[in-house]
Amino acid sequence: MANIRVSSHPLVAHKISILRNKNTKPKLVRELMREIGQLLAYEATADLPTKSTSPLESPLTTYTGTELATTIGLVPILRSGLIFVDVLQDLIPSARVLHLGIFRERVMFIHMKRIITTQF
Repeated sequence: MANIRVSSHPLVAHKISILRNKNTKPKLVRELMREIGQLLAYEATADLPTKSTSPLESPLTTYTGTELATTIGLVPILRSGLIFVDVLQDLIPSARVLHLGIFRERVMFIHMKRIITTQF
């Protein structure tokens, strides 16, 4: 479980408390999920590898910028994970969305047997 981290951010805890309330309306649930997604995305992307860009020009001088050093793939856990994909794509427009197909019934598996590969 070394790859699992539970957020201790006070805003996340506050929003989850509102989210869990049985009287919270669906519109507010969507808004809270999006806000929680933004906070979690900020934490989850803190250690992404970066690299320096070639020299860029500002109005005053040249400078070396920073860009992501890797391709990002988003694999949402359906259905509640889909709203987080939108949030992450807003932050990382180049991120690709990938889907896994997991089946318990052989009949379904036969129809979905093809494997789709994605080239990064």
